[in-house]
Amino acid sequence: MDTYTLLREFADSWFLIAMFAFFIGTWVFAFWPSLKGDREAAASIPFRDEAPACTKDCATCACTTDFLKGAENG
Repeated sequence: MDTYTLLREFADSWFLIAMFAFFIGTWVFAFWPSLKGDREAAASIPFRDEAPACTKDCATCACTTDFLKGAENG
């Protein structure tokens, strides 16, 4: 039996089963109910650095700009 035939039989049988088991394991891990918080935290990563919307109420403003607060003092 040459090497090609041996590797071909291995890939057609056991390696296919191993790849399928890895796929199912990854799917189960990704959708495990107790990891919902981690998935939501990962999904919100692109929105972490967005500036808050201006409410035009400078007393309770969460903006990072301080020039409006400095103008109140004169």
